[in-house]
Parts: sequence; structure tokens; C-alpha cells
Amino acid sequence: MSALIEIAVFSPKDALVAQENGAHRIELCAAMSEGGITPSHGSIVYVREKLRIPVFVMIRPRGGAFVYSTEELEIMERDIEFCRDAGVDGIVFGILTNEGEVDTFNCRRLVKKAGVMASTFHRAFDVAKDPLSSLEKIIDCGFHRILTSGQKQLAPEGADLIASLVEQAGSRIIIIPGSGVEESNLKVLHQLCGAKEYHSSAKVRDEEKTMKVNMSSISSTLTKWKVSPEKVKEMRRIADEL
Repeated sequence: MSALIEIAVFSPKDALVAQENGAHRIELCAAMSEGGITPSHGSIVYVREKLRIPVFVMIRPRGGAFVYSTEELEIMERDIEFCRDAGVDGIVFGILTNEGEVDTFNCRRLVKKAGVMASTFHRAFDVAKDPLSSLEKIIDCGFHRILTSGQKQLAPEGADLIASLVEQAGSRIIIIPGSGVEESNLKVLHQLCGAKEYHSSAKVRDEEKTMKVNMSSISSTLTKWKVSPEKVKEMRRIADEL
């Protein structure tokens, strides 16, 4: 049985590259340096119109902690409404309490707002307390998927926990390993955890857009990244053989 490959993209161009090279689905985000935030409405509409494959959209008003104010939650609701009206297939978000627990009240509220769109609980899961208990809470909230690195920096390092999550979840929710998933480790990771879907940015350095800048005598390099057609194509080939 083959596995599904989801590619995280940070531009409409990368979304097209991912589709053209075999991605089953994309997760559209903005601001890679922040770990992904909600993309512009224009980007959402453009990508949904141009792609044939499912489009999931990150719903995250800012970088940083996953505890949100009343105002931020209202913005997230409005962004979800926009995605729903634009024909987006799914949304990706996660909300925690100040104590590091899954915020079940607000998660249920936003899952309900999503309507027919699929809901993925993102890597806020990786900083939540008690992952196995958090899994049950997320299922109870109505989510369809959890994106996780197994509470480690990289998914291959968290493979043991991911395997436990996959086993406990059964058919109730899909566990998606993400962070550090590449063509070089996909087969081994699958052997370790047995997930049905995998998440990758498939990124390479974009030499044309990487530049050196000088600001107030501080010199630094702004590194830009892009989706690698070769990485996506190879991951799709491997996934089809799993």
C-alpha cells in the first residue's frame, strides 16, 4: 500500500512545482522563518484556482507560542471562513492553553467553523503535555489529522513516539510525520512508524534569491529556499513503493 506525500510550500510557484512533480497535497503557508503563518488571501485564491490536487492552508496569525488572544482567535475564525468560501480542502492549526494542554474549547470552535474542510492539528502538538492524552483530546475535538515530529526536533528522532501514536490512533485520526522528512530517510521512517501520510518541505537553497545585506554595519545573509522538483519526485516514487 502506497503512502501520501504532502509538501509544505511558501509561495504559489512552489505549489505548482510540488504538483507538477507528484505531490499528493500541499500545505500553503507564509513566512518560513516563523515556522509558517497564514498566507495572504490573494495567495490562497490563486493557488486554489491553479492546483488540481488538494490544498490545505495554515491558520496561524503569528509566529511564537500557540496560546492565542481573543482578538487572534477571531482573526483565525475569519481566515477559516475565507478558506471555506474559497474552496480550500483543509486547514492546519493548533491551540494550546497556558499550561501546555490542548485548548479543547477553542479547537472545537474552529473545527466547527471549518465545516466540510478537513482539520489538521499542527506541530503545536510537539510542545503539548502528555502526547498520548493530547491525542485523545484532539480526536474528541473532531480533527482529521495530527502533524508531528514525535516531540523531537526531527521526525526520524521521534519515530518511536510516532509509532505509538499511529498504533493508538488506529483509524480514528491520521498521524503525519513531519520535520526532517526527506527522500533519504522516508523508507526507513516508514518502516519504523508505519504512517499513511508524510509531510516534507522538500526544500533546497535558492541561490538566485539568496543575498547578502548590510544594515547598520551588521552584515548577514538572507537565505531563500524553494521546493526541489527532484526531491518531490523521488519522495513520490518511494511513497508509491511503500
